[in-house]
Amino acid sequence: MIGIKIDQDLLNGIEELMSKPVLDGKCPGIYATLFNDEEVFLEKGVGQYKVGHGAPTLDTSFRIASCTKSFTIAALLILRDRGALDLNQPITDFVDEYRFSQISSSKTIPTVGQLAAMSSGLPSDDPWADRQESISGQALRDIVSRGVHVTSIPGATFQYSNLGFALLGLVIERASGRDFREFVTNEILKPLGLSGSGFDKELFAQDRLAVGYRKSGDSWIELPFSKSGAFSCIGGLFSSARDLRTWTRWLHSALVPNASSAGPLSISSRRSMQQIVTSSPFTSHLATLALNEHRIFGYGLGLFVEFDPKYGQFVSHSGGYPGFSSHMRWHVSTGLSVVVLENATYSGAGATATEILDYALMKMGYELPLEKKWPQTLEFAKHADALVRNWSSTLADEVFEENVDMDIPYAERQAAIEILIAEVGGLTATSALNEVASASESPLHYIWEIPGKSGSLRCEIRLNPITPIRIQTLNVKKAEV
Repeated sequence: MIGIKIDQDLLNGIEELMSKPVLDGKCPGIYATLFNDEEVFLEKGVGQYKVGHGAPTLDTSFRIASCTKSFTIAALLILRDRGALDLNQPITDFVDEYRFSQISSSKTIPTVGQLAAMSSGLPSDDPWADRQESISGQALRDIVSRGVHVTSIPGATFQYSNLGFALLGLVIERASGRDFREFVTNEILKPLGLSGSGFDKELFAQDRLAVGYRKSGDSWIELPFSKSGAFSCIGGLFSSARDLRTWTRWLHSALVPNASSAGPLSISSRRSMQQIVTSSPFTSHLATLALNEHRIFGYGLGLFVEFDPKYGQFVSHSGGYPGFSSHMRWHVSTGLSVVVLENATYSGAGATATEILDYALMKMGYELPLEKKWPQTLEFAKHADALVRNWSSTLADEVFEENVDMDIPYAERQAAIEILIAEVGGLTATSALNEVASASESPLHYIWEIPGKSGSLRCEIRLNPITPIRIQTLNVKKAEV
């Protein structure tokens, strides 16, 4: 991974950002930790884990709300990898009570995978679903038997459906023959050593359990904990910053070279969680944050994926529940990660965490590095540069795949390039390749500019995917001023 340098000035700025929600009265307490795969740079609690008590600690367990969904998907994929289910199976293979309401826009049965990727056609349902946690599995089956409203064709549109994830809990139970909470505990939490995590508040000592609140005027109103039930798979997990740090490191570890297969879920399945399956419209929660307005968003499997033109890829998930707000996110290229836990209803942990990670990357001066080219790519770029300057059919035959001449005959290419050279007043004599920063897409793709007296030419090659290696694409045009 790319080296990370965190100085005290940067940490001071992060501490200001993480203290702000408490100082602004958005929540009684907050805990935040900044880290990468090897080091912890910051871990600190501010405010009160319970009104009248001290600050939360690394081992204080909070309701993490929808961050739970990543655990639900991990459980689903464990069963998929074992052959107990297929993501292409219709939900009715596991929940035969599934029925459509009369007003549904579509009556196509969604697959398990579409439910997991938030593209089932079921509409967004916050905050209704947050109050359903304690119902039984049979009560959930009764609800869907009365008819669910489907507002789009399954697989076509992102809509954040908690009901869809509740149905995945029933899928996991039917496929495994075990209670969802018991399966997650024994197949994920215990193998990863997540001792500060679980589905019942009774598992935690009172001095290690954050209490949730909502704001009423200037007062904090303590909220009761709902009991676990059929909707716990949407947001019912309790966890500590220590455990979520372990969890995010383990998920991110699948994206590094020579990834370790340690843990309950395969490398390939962990990677699939962190790849966009359903594109997310700009109206989605994360995209509406002002600091994210330039990013591309999508939903993987139990995780959001973002692409920033300067920083590259992020993976994240937020959680909002009565009394709690949570967020975990990591920067794929560096592994720099943050977990933020707050104890007030929808207090905005996602915005706090995003600000912290963006601030850290900005202060570090991070920008996406140039894609490291293979030596063969650089060698062929030099050959192509020579062809642009002085066309040779003999050299062209040596370096081009047969499709190049078939697509545009050599004579036509040569004539077009000569016209471009005249338009830029002739080319300057230089042997160095002037690579265009951050423009190439792979180690086999190269873009460079050749300066002229009154402009420059932008040249591009792309090599073939087979042996022997050759150029399959050559594009030459005037560079934009």
